Amino acid sequence: MVTLTEKAANEIKTIIEQQELDAEKVRLRVGVKGGGCSGFSYLLDLTETQKETDEVFEQHGVGIICDPKSLLYLNGTTVDFKDEVMGRGFVFNNPNATSTCGCGSSFTA
Repeated sequence: MVTLTEKAANEIKTIIEQQELDAEKVRLRVGVKGGGCSGFSYLLDLTETQKETDEVFEQHGVGIICDPKSLLYLNGTTVDFKDEVMGRGFVFNNPNATSTCGCGSSFTA
């Protein structure tokens, strides 16, 4: 399972509202793809498209979907949102990552 902190969920809800998306239909797709400085890159996307094989979760009122292959690398991951002087953005705390790049947007498993 992928966990979304309350702060991250609130940011997702804000983005959905700002982009005037249908909050009843849109879900947060969390995934990984090959690439990035460490081997895999994290993906976050707001979508209404869900596949039959996707895993579905809900955290703090936000629907989350993840494909089975990505879940192999993301199971147990917590997605948080940081808003600090040095920058703002989503942060992944992935217990499956054996190393991460300096920017935190890619990892090795």
